[in-house]
Amino acid sequence: QVQLVESGGGWVQAGGSLRLSCAASGRTFDRYAMGWFRQAPGKEREFAAAIRWSSAYTFYADSVKGRFTISRDNAKNTVYLQMNSLKPEDTAVYYCAAVQRDYAGRRPSEYDYWGQGTQVTVSS
Repeated sequence: QVQLVESGGGWVQAGGSLRLSCAASGRTFDRYAMGWFRQAPGKEREFAAAIRWSSAYTFYADSVKGRFTISRDNAKNTVYLQMNSLKPEDTAVYYCAAVQRDYAGRRPSEYDYWGQGTQVTVSS
């Protein structure tokens, strides 16, 4: 079992930056693949970024590639999402997700554990 708590959301103007954090409980955090998803009002939850437990491999949705960076610090049981050059269309609730295996993909159904979400609002 792992519990996830996101933080770092807020309001920012277009072009600005935010860094989201996801703190995980549990002693085997380094055995979990982690992902970030987002959900805008009236839309389905969509994939943003994911990282393997070894941090050796990351991948991103095309909509955020080159602007967002996912990373993890296994010693701190924390995964991050650095978001730069934010756009109004990035406005959403951002969720951290985890699954106990090395690799997970883009589908929400691949992840077993979810945080409560943190709101990101980007104004134009």
